[in-house]
Amino acid sequence: MKVAVIGANGKIGQHLVEQMQHAKTHEVIAVVRKEAQQKAWQERGVTAKLGDLEGPVSKWQALFDGVDAVVFTAGSGASTGDDKTLLVDLDGAVKTMEAAEAAGVERYVMVSAWQSNNRENWADSLLPYYAAKHYADRELMRTNLNWTIVRPGALTDEEATGKVVVGDSLAPGSVPREDVASVLRRCLDENGTEHKAFDLMAGDSEVERSLQSMKGMA
Repeated sequence: MKVAVIGANGKIGQHLVEQMQHAKTHEVIAVVRKEAQQKAWQERGVTAKLGDLEGPVSKWQALFDGVDAVVFTAGSGASTGDDKTLLVDLDGAVKTMEAAEAAGVERYVMVSAWQSNNRENWADSLLPYYAAKHYADRELMRTNLNWTIVRPGALTDEEATGKVVVGDSLAPGSVPREDVASVLRRCLDENGTEHKAFDLMAGDSEVERSLQSMKGMA
């Protein structure tokens, strides 16, 4: 598959593009906001394209021409205000869904947030962010895309363990960003992850086995 990774300059996105480049099982396209970021990926032998989540849907549709799958790892970042959270994490994400459908993309994997589906568990200090993720997830579920929604816990920069746990409703916890990237990559290949939304934490089971355990989930 030809896979476009949106937010390839972010920490999860960087891990994912590097893993895909190394695995060589799919052709990866790193989608970034700035020309310097694009150049940096190209110098490493990765196809890179510019994409502005505040730009028009038409440009995203053109970017997705020939793309088979989209992985959305982008975010407005902790240093921005609620306006950017709305424009990037919600509206920007929905634009890419609309563009993906219009371009004939079949697969879409979304990085969300732990318990974004459950308002009772939202952190008071992150309510706008959780609301954005909640409604972006709901919009994705309404599309005709073959979607998967991954809801990781607190993200860390610790070294990957390759061991995780997934489920409908996990207790609070954390997970290395590199392991999140591994889960995203495996979701593209693992049958049974389609039309599934799940929490993700560091755990004691190999990534592949954890994802296979979801085949019976509704």
